[in-house]
Amino acid sequence: MSFATIPFPAIDPVAISLGPIAIRWYALAYIAGFLIGWRWCVMLTKRPPNLVAPELFDAFLTWAIIGTILGGRLGFILFYNLPHYAANPLEILKVWQGGMSFHGGFLGVSVAMVLFARRHNLHLLGLTDIVAAAAPIGLFFGRIANFVNGELWGRPADVAWAMVFPHAGPQPRHPSQLYEALLEGMLLFAILALVVLVWKQLRRPGFVTGLFLAGYAIGRIVSEFFRQPDPQLGFLWGGATMGQLLSIPMLLAGIGLAVWAWKRRPIGDAGAA
Repeated sequence: MSFATIPFPAIDPVAISLGPIAIRWYALAYIAGFLIGWRWCVMLTKRPPNLVAPELFDAFLTWAIIGTILGGRLGFILFYNLPHYAANPLEILKVWQGGMSFHGGFLGVSVAMVLFARRHNLHLLGLTDIVAAAAPIGLFFGRIANFVNGELWGRPADVAWAMVFPHAGPQPRHPSQLYEALLEGMLLFAILALVVLVWKQLRRPGFVTGLFLAGYAIGRIVSEFFRQPDPQLGFLWGGATMGQLLSIPMLLAGIGLAVWAWKRRPIGDAGAA
């Protein structure tokens, strides 16, 4: 049974051209994610238990940008396409063409948070909880940018909303970038916002971080069943993709951290350490 496919929207990856200067939607997505996420972090610092001063996030924004971009690029190179970049090292600098790994970016920003917390004598888990609550904002914009670029498309599909992507052959495919934007971005953000704003779980340092790790891992593992594996890697152990294999440690670590934090007395309760 065949379905009519939805035409892939003809969106120019270049948002603005000013002579030789081209500003791409991919870059604007990162800028939007960082700026909106930064403002959300500043707002969350004003909620109990106030473990991080709001003004410190002005300085941390630079650390987060460097950690995310360096880690994301290095992660993509190491996890997904090392032989290609070893043979073409100048292409490492072409970040505007895509090629960023979330797992690498996560490791990069984690290192940035550890160093920043040490430098400013901050409660590390208090910092990571706030950043984790804002991270889905950047993930949402990043996946939308993947869709605009027509990259990281899905597996062949016969669903009514399947699309024929440029450079992906004539087969209709799942718009898996949009699935990830919904799962890793909008849904995960809504869950964490509920946990922080309504259940007030910033008072259990580490719980929001653990929930983010587990939530992202579940969303990524599920969405990878609809996403076409990277051609240079294909399917790996047991038919899993690289994205799924890298998410399994995140899932286990997230569950462990969330359980550990939940068992601890909330900050502000009588007798809390």
